[in-house]
Amino acid sequence: MFAKVIVIGMLLMIAGSLLSALVFLYKDRGRSTRVVTALTARVALSITLFVLLMAGFYFGIIPSPGLR
Repeated sequence: MFAKVIVIGMLLMIAGSLLSALVFLYKDRGRSTRVVTALTARVALSITLFVLLMAGFYFGIIPSPGLR
């Protein structure tokens, strides 16, 4: 259950970062680096989520779908 909460929280943060980049793109009109910063944060969060999922499978925290 704890792993599901972490995954959902990370997905919400990724979506929030993507939405903030869209807002910054609209508001700043290319005069700021806030869009690049928000998209960099999104990529970093996505990579972190991928690594956490792989570690969860490796250590048995997240069971494989075929082993139920």
